[in-house]
Amino acid sequence: MNQKLLALYGLKWNPFSPELPVEAIYVPPRIENFCWRIEHAQIREGGFAMIHGDPGSGKSIVLRLLAERLKKLPDVTVGAINHPQSNLADFYRELGDIFAVPLRPSNRWGGFKALRERWLSHLESSRCRPVLLIDEAQEMTPQVLSELRLLASARFDSQPLLCIIIAGDARLIEKLRREELVPLGSRIRTRLATEFASREDLLACLDHLMSGAGNASLMTPQLRNTLCDHAAGNYRILTTLAAELLAAAAQRDQPVLDEKLYLDVFAQPSLPTQRRAASGR
Repeated sequence: MNQKLLALYGLKWNPFSPELPVEAIYVPPRIENFCWRIEHAQIREGGFAMIHGDPGSGKSIVLRLLAERLKKLPDVTVGAINHPQSNLADFYRELGDIFAVPLRPSNRWGGFKALRERWLSHLESSRCRPVLLIDEAQEMTPQVLSELRLLASARFDSQPLLCIIIAGDARLIEKLRREELVPLGSRIRTRLATEFASREDLLACLDHLMSGAGNASLMTPQLRNTLCDHAAGNYRILTTLAAELLAAAAQRDQPVLDEKLYLDVFAQPSLPTQRRAASGR
């Protein structure tokens, strides 16, 4: 949304954009509690944490929040896996890039040793574990997940070297039930299930987004209720509907988003129905 359209509604940013500033994100109490546990406990204790839930339920948002908060802490190194589908050799390459460790994929033992030495050195100097964030972890191969488990601890599994937060949908839960991944699943210490959002949560999210962007009265109360009724408990669906309505209102120079706009945008007859009506069939 360009500056002219933002000015039309007195907005500092588009409140329904995926590129929303981190400080403007709606953080329910359960997510705040999870982030607090990672910030104040798990980066010192290490080990695995997991976020799981349906698409659009807020998993990636939680990782964004964690990444920003953890980067502000002293002596904490935060990295993120951007290609979870990698094979084992490429996974080592990406870890080498993240933690600035020169690796030779042909020498897996050398890479294994060099990474662990880097993490152990960081731990001894700061008492905080480096943090690795992995979104879409259901795409990782069992071989890579097993290797990550072995990489991330020392001294017969008594000393975690990393704090690892994995996020994924229901396929991740199923994958961790596989026999070869049961040892990893049993090591997950902190869990967050991003569940179906209640109507009250969705309303609170809308109010927070609009107030934070600078226009708390952007929508009528009736439209807010309608959107929350049709969002199916999903934050992504809610913001997608709201973004489409905001774009339509801007196109019409409509100062406030209301239920009439919702009906105009989402309750139009389908194109084939319109054609049949126009032809008299």
